[in-house]
Amino acid sequence: MYGLVNKAVQDLISENYGDDKWEAVKQKAGVDEEIFISHDSYPDEVTYRLVEAASEVLELPADNVLEAFGKHWILNTASKGYGEMLDAVGGSLGEFLENLPDFHTRVMVLFPNLKPPTFKVSDRKDRSLRLHYHTDRSGLAQFVVGILLGLAQRFQTEATITHEQSRSDGADHDVFLVEW
Repeated sequence: MYGLVNKAVQDLISENYGDDKWEAVKQKAGVDEEIFISHDSYPDEVTYRLVEAASEVLELPADNVLEAFGKHWILNTASKGYGEMLDAVGGSLGEFLENLPDFHTRVMVLFPNLKPPTFKVSDRKDRSLRLHYHTDRSGLAQFVVGILLGLAQRFQTEATITHEQSRSDGADHDVFLVEW
């Protein structure tokens, strides 16, 4: 993953729990980097170790850490660095989710080695849709839930997310029912 992802994990922990907790997370994860370079690639394992260590140090379930990270990603990292790009994707939660593949296409111009997930929408109704999440990476479904909740907040929309189909249960991809 790009350093931008690991930097966002650092920001989430430092801003909400303090720099001393971040140092404890790094130590527990065995991560020596003083800073993460946004456009440099790091092994996915570094990010997974940081999340696992954060779970232990903060005494939170890993799913809670991933969900908080997903919200932080949208409301802080992405909004500050790519706010105009986010705005161009859609003016509402439903419109944004339908155009999500276009967003990743644009981001790949900035990050040419990016291996983004694939999102597809089905069963679109006035106030709901199903979001299909395809990825080679495992264990990030709760991060997607956090992203969806962060997007709902960005669009000032109350939303509920139901994880209907899970790779961890043997499905070939995850499916989320998003209702607003």
